[in-house]
Amino acid sequence: MEDTTTTNPAIEARSANGCEIPKRIIHIFCAPPGRSPELSLLSKAAKASATLLNPDFEHILFDNEKVEDFLAGESAEHRKVMNSFRFPIQRFDFFRYLAIHRLGGIYMDLDVILARGLSPLLGFGCVFPFEELTLSGFLRKAHGVDWEIGNYAFGAAPGHPFIKAVIENCVRAQRDPAWAEPMLRGIPAPFRNQFHVVNTTGPGLVSRTMAENPAPAIGGQSHKVHRDVHFVDRRSGGNVFPRGERALDNRLDALLLVIRRDGNQ
Repeated sequence: MEDTTTTNPAIEARSANGCEIPKRIIHIFCAPPGRSPELSLLSKAAKASATLLNPDFEHILFDNEKVEDFLAGESAEHRKVMNSFRFPIQRFDFFRYLAIHRLGGIYMDLDVILARGLSPLLGFGCVFPFEELTLSGFLRKAHGVDWEIGNYAFGAAPGHPFIKAVIENCVRAQRDPAWAEPMLRGIPAPFRNQFHVVNTTGPGLVSRTMAENPAPAIGGQSHKVHRDVHFVDRRSGGNVFPRGERALDNRLDALLLVIRRDGNQ
């Protein structure tokens, strides 16, 4: 295992607004009508790895009932948007942002198998993983960005402005389809639905939010909405955080969410 004890000034500086990610892990599992509420073996393994490697964290599993209870405390606008999505995955995308914005913590899909604990991430205000090289001509041409950040696992302090900006863009994409259209240009018709999700609530939208809010660089990356949004990939942590379904995948998008204390890239 790589050394994680060397001081990194970026970590020592902590969050720019003094807020850190709380010790909370959030998972979501909402079984469709008529389907068993039992977690799959992969999901159980993912949940178990999160619990065993982070025993002092609060662990929250949102099911259908807990999601509805949570939404009762959201604004009427957000509830309306939740009910207007065409695809269920859009609801789950949007909900994860709402949950992290209100509660803070680290969200993970239930196919993410941890290889070490998440405590090294807590000093940051907001962390996101690298997803993949982008297919979006809009990101490349308009913003000079040829890669995307993922939303399968991310963390933030409660009320973090970047998560707020992501939520606002989800609402905007739903209310104004023309705003989302540039991210879909050139996508063949058979794949439009898939990329509609990616670019209205998923990694494409999160990446666009990052690209359209430039600011002073942090760790080689840049962000305007706040100065403590950090992006981490396999170069900054080794084989630590692959999704279970990609555990043997050696591509860049078999991602890691752990940061080495020495700050090497």
